[in-house]
Amino acid sequence: MITFDEALDCLLANAVPLGTEQTPLTSSPGRVLAEEIRSDIDMPPFNKSAVDGFACRREDIGLLEDRDVRARHAAPTQHAPTSTENTDVRAGHAPSLRVIETIPAGAVPRHPIGPYQCAKIMTGAMIPEGANTVIMVEDTEELSDGTIRITKESSSPNICHKAEDIRKGDPVLAKGILITPQAIAVLASVGAVNPTVFKQPAVAVISTGDELVEPHEFPCPAMIRNSNSSQLIAQLGQMKLNAIDMGISGDSKDALYEKIDEGLKRSDVLILSGGVSMGDYDYVPAIMKELGIKILFKSVAVQPGRPTVFGRKGSGFVFGLPGNPVSSFVIFEVLVKPFLYKLMGHDFTPRLIRLPLAAPIRRRNKTRKAILPVFIRNGLIFPVDYHGSAHIHSYIHAHGLIAVETGINELNQGELHDVRLL
Repeated sequence: MITFDEALDCLLANAVPLGTEQTPLTSSPGRVLAEEIRSDIDMPPFNKSAVDGFACRREDIGLLEDRDVRARHAAPTQHAPTSTENTDVRAGHAPSLRVIETIPAGAVPRHPIGPYQCAKIMTGAMIPEGANTVIMVEDTEELSDGTIRITKESSSPNICHKAEDIRKGDPVLAKGILITPQAIAVLASVGAVNPTVFKQPAVAVISTGDELVEPHEFPCPAMIRNSNSSQLIAQLGQMKLNAIDMGISGDSKDALYEKIDEGLKRSDVLILSGGVSMGDYDYVPAIMKELGIKILFKSVAVQPGRPTVFGRKGSGFVFGLPGNPVSSFVIFEVLVKPFLYKLMGHDFTPRLIRLPLAAPIRRRNKTRKAILPVFIRNGLIFPVDYHGSAHIHSYIHAHGLIAVETGINELNQGELHDVRLL
């Protein structure tokens, strides 16, 4: 029996990416990027307005404000406005500017902005030459003579400057990242419509056991429905992997040999559930050896999931998971998933949240690492009422998993622990 960490290290050491291919942008969510992506343009590609408003020269506004102050404080005989001054200044009003054009998003401005001029501009539109600020439309009053009056002072220029986010040639996405909706937006913004991604493994799933019937069948006495295949296929689906469902194999050596041999031929990774423990009909490890599969480990110091088997034959891999549904679910999450992602060129990191325990967690056996279901409420970790590795119904209420390391039999109330979110 090896430790959990030794098992994980063994898996990751054997997981070599399967090669690369190009995929259309629309088909790339959930894939792993196999190249560094650099921007082919500046972002933003031009100075653009961050608001709906009026593009103008800040120096004009400042000059008009200064004159306005002088006009209000100077004696009437001391002020003789020239013909070039704004008439609103002489009257002691807020600054006003003449609107010379309207600039919608996607249009190139037709006119530069001169003294005491402005352009009505929409969010995302190109800033006209000469303008260095945009006054929000809410802070202005449009007058009947084709001018606007500024009704509220603002220190923000409300301009997104060219290349302030990304310069042409800058890296925007790193090789090995999982392509998320956010990454899709970045790929689209730089024209990477056919990104190079790592190939996905073909994964086949087999459930073993004479006691199993398919979910649509009503089980006879001493029989149970096959939930493991559906569960594992769903977990693979969350990784955007389309599993090959190979159904159920009986517990006879001949049936298992034929099914496992077929699964090896049809897949890069074969996942079996059941038939890996110490029972009289647990033939999976022996048949793996007969088929030339080198077993790299067959027992892990983890609970649930101790009788987990992993082997390889050439470039193909086989997992033998315990038959209890909680065991197969947990081992997939903590061992199989990181392995599959590594095959796809991605270093998987689980989502963790660190919170205090609402109640102590105790166990009698501390010889193996325990992985337990928990739920989160009001910022606290609560253990799920859990009866063992057949009690998959308890996981409906689980928000995540918590680990109790080997040698520890109690976690105290109030202690901070990491929850591996599901």
